[in-house]
Amino acid sequence: MTHILLVDDEPAILDIVTRYLSKEGYQVTTATNGQEALDHYRAQAVDLIITDIMMPQMDGYDFIDAVLQLREDQPFIFITAKDQAVDRIYSLTLGADDYLTLRVKNLLRRIQPKQAGQSVLSYAPFAIDEGQHRVTLYDQPLQLSLKEFQLLALFLKNPGRVFAKSELFLKIWETDYMEDANTLNVHIHSLRDKLAKVAGQRPYPKIETVWGLGYRLGGDPS
Repeated sequence: MTHILLVDDEPAILDIVTRYLSKEGYQVTTATNGQEALDHYRAQAVDLIITDIMMPQMDGYDFIDAVLQLREDQPFIFITAKDQAVDRIYSLTLGADDYLTLRVKNLLRRIQPKQAGQSVLSYAPFAIDEGQHRVTLYDQPLQLSLKEFQLLALFLKNPGRVFAKSELFLKIWETDYMEDANTLNVHIHSLRDKLAKVAGQRPYPKIETVWGLGYRLGGDPS
C-alpha cells in the first residue's frame, strides 16, 4: 500500500484529502506543521509527501530541505493557497515533483494510481511499466524520482525525437518554460548519472544534448 505523508495546518484540508486518499486505498499519515512532519518522516519512510508551504514552526520549504538531506530522491508535492511567481520558481528550483495551487480535486486527480492493465513498454535494454512506476535497465530496477521517471518515459516513447526545453517544462512540470533552466538541467544530469551507474560498461541509448534545441534519447546504444 502506498504511504503518503500529508502536511497542512488547515484541519479542513487534512480531513478532506485524508478521507479521499483513504477511500482510494492509500495509507495516510498527517501532520500540522513541518517539524511534526519531519519527526514522522524520521520515524518511518513514506512513498510520497504532500505538503503545504506556509505553516507554523517549520514551513514547507524548510521541511522539504530537511527531507532531501535524508533522502535526495524523495517524491513530494507542494500545495499552497499562495499563487505568487516567486513561490513557483523557488519550488521548481528546489526540485519539487509537482507544484499545485490549492485546488483539491486537481491534486487528487494527479496522484490517483494508474489504471490496471497498462502495458509494459520495452525499448532494449530498457523496460518501463508506467502503471507500476517501474523501469529497468538490463533487468535492474532504476531508483528514480517522479520527474526523472516521467522524463525517461517520455524519451523512451519517442526515441530520437528532439524535445525543446520549453516542451519538456510544459509536458513534465505543466508550466511555461522559465529562463532559468537549472531545474531541468539538474534532473537530466541526475537521470544520466543513474543510467550510467546501472549500465556500467554495457551499451544503452543515452540522453543526448542537441545544442540550441533541447534533448533526445539516442536511437542506438553506444
